[in-house]
Amino acid sequence: MAYDAPQGTPHRIATPQDFAAHVRSRSVVIQNVRPEIDDGRYAVKREVGDTLEVSAEVFKEGHGRIAAVLKVRRAKDAPDAWTELPMTLVNPGLDCWQAGVVLPENTRYCYTIEAWDDGWATWKHDIGKKLEAGQVVDLELIEGRTLVDAARGRADAADAQAFALLVQRVDAAATAEDKAAVLLGRQADDLMRRWPDRSRSVCYDRTLEVMVDPVRARFAAWYEMAPRSQGTDPTRSSTFDDCIARLPEIREMGFDVVYLLPIHPIGKLNRKGRNNAVTAQPGDPGSPYAIGSDEGGHDAIHPDLGTEADFRRFVGEAKKLGMEVAMDIAVQCAPDHPWIAQHPEWFEFRPDGTIRYAENPPKKYQDIVNVNFYGDHQKELWEEMRRIFRHWVDCGVTIFRIDNPHTKPVPFWEWVIREIKDEHPEVIFLSEAFTRPTMLNMLAKIGFSQSYTYFTWRNFRHELEQYLTDLVIEGETREYLRPNFFPTTPDILPEYLQRGGRPAHMIRLTLAATLSSVYGMYNGYELIENAPVPGKEEFLDSEKYQYKARDWNAPGNIRDFVTDLNRIRTENPAFHELTNLRFHGSSDQNVIFYGKRSADDGNIVFVAVNLDPFEPHGATLTFPLEELGIGPDDAFAVEELFSGTRRLWHGAEHHVTLDPEANPAMIFRVTRWKTVDYHSPCY
Repeated sequence: MAYDAPQGTPHRIATPQDFAAHVRSRSVVIQNVRPEIDDGRYAVKREVGDTLEVSAEVFKEGHGRIAAVLKVRRAKDAPDAWTELPMTLVNPGLDCWQAGVVLPENTRYCYTIEAWDDGWATWKHDIGKKLEAGQVVDLELIEGRTLVDAARGRADAADAQAFALLVQRVDAAATAEDKAAVLLGRQADDLMRRWPDRSRSVCYDRTLEVMVDPVRARFAAWYEMAPRSQGTDPTRSSTFDDCIARLPEIREMGFDVVYLLPIHPIGKLNRKGRNNAVTAQPGDPGSPYAIGSDEGGHDAIHPDLGTEADFRRFVGEAKKLGMEVAMDIAVQCAPDHPWIAQHPEWFEFRPDGTIRYAENPPKKYQDIVNVNFYGDHQKELWEEMRRIFRHWVDCGVTIFRIDNPHTKPVPFWEWVIREIKDEHPEVIFLSEAFTRPTMLNMLAKIGFSQSYTYFTWRNFRHELEQYLTDLVIEGETREYLRPNFFPTTPDILPEYLQRGGRPAHMIRLTLAATLSSVYGMYNGYELIENAPVPGKEEFLDSEKYQYKARDWNAPGNIRDFVTDLNRIRTENPAFHELTNLRFHGSSDQNVIFYGKRSADDGNIVFVAVNLDPFEPHGATLTFPLEELGIGPDDAFAVEELFSGTRRLWHGAEHHVTLDPEANPAMIFRVTRWKTVDYHSPCY
């Protein structure tokens, strides 16, 4: 193999380093490291307490043994403050090595791999074979003694003394067999493994990162609420006190994140009216996404809701109930936002001198203008957005849902998320990126903790199985993208829910809550609000443009169903994980069947859902008994968790009927049944 030197540069090799400069390979090859995202450019994601499993192909020429270690440290520690864990050769034929490390802290970690020619392991292997063959090993014993002497020179004082005693035992041994027994003994091996010759070790040429988030980044149930519509008067805004009054019932339903639509002052210029009317009528509150007025901007609170002190009190009351507060941040402005007068250079103006408002042709958003993230003002603007995030973190907010991040520069998000998480690693960012897969995935790679997905438009069995297989089972996205499944949002009312009514709402909620480990529900879902704008996937009389007052106990609500579903999720650790999802056989294409198992196999659950909101369907379900360690004739206990019904089943196939009106889904908890051998003498 030869490489061309730059023109005019002779191939002069004077030192070993010069040889290395003319080749791209290394004496020990470390390749195909997993997990690794885009050649190490982006961090993988895990949660506190997870084990990071790392694998790689590690090999060198010949038959000599090698050793490899996984090196891990916190990103904030000194560059050489590595903890090393030995890697194990798990597949000699493919040179596959593995190691795992528990990640105990909510912080950013670095990891890499180092490997070297293991002369001691090679010597042990070779002399062992020769001893088995009855060959003379006098020279091999001298070579082993030489390796021990060299290691003694590398050891600390305590182990150097232990080496000295070891050498004395070798020298005192009367026969070659006795000397070999000492050198091949446990004490020698322990010492030699602690002090290997790593003078020619090779490090993987990348230092990789893993962002370890709080567990709630992976497991949580979100309740999305419009704070101005939590009261009893449809003619005026509710307040944070009204929101506080609702917190206990939200918690009782089993939600642990309460997510607020924007709480900032709303623009008065070009304000939208009901149902997105271009002209607002007197008393119309406008869209909360048209942020900013003479009352303040992104760091201010709409005076109708209350004060910052009231907001802090709301956050405090939520935390007392075990809930975190998620805040909606939309990096856009109303035409009368304070920034426009203070920093006109942050915005774009048209040839006639008017400010350019937001458009997604043919849609027009006359009440919104976008900031320009590029130009001489970039540093000032980016740092202002960082200040805003810091302000709300100081108010107790630990989660940010970002509106339309795909319409803002990726480098900005990478920078600001890293800035905030390096200061506050507990903070979670949710990306509302209903956009192309490439952009959705990129936003997850550069730092967003969670992502909206296309789940909303995957309604049928083959769609769901294929999508989830790619997303969390087999695809690389499982390493960096956590899907947060919302059946609806303030912007999206899918046709399935418009047509399917109450059964469809229970079906989609079950899928969201059990396919993913983190999901969300928009307020009003529990009341089966599904009146659409004709011909569109939009809510009629949307609270984005008006106040609403609801009877949260209205007839036909599914609050009890929601509560049961969240209870089942909480009580079964298998639902707390994401990538443990597996699909199983069902004889009817209208019935989807899948399962999850906890890492210790202590909790095993299966879910069967009728995807047809109009007709009952019966299906024969195939349980993966062999994977569960259950024989074909063994009994296993099954508890259906909605009804509490218990059964003792035999065999892999069992028939169920799912009525969308009464029981659109069943969730089974499976327990292995201890078989008693009545012929055993111990019985």
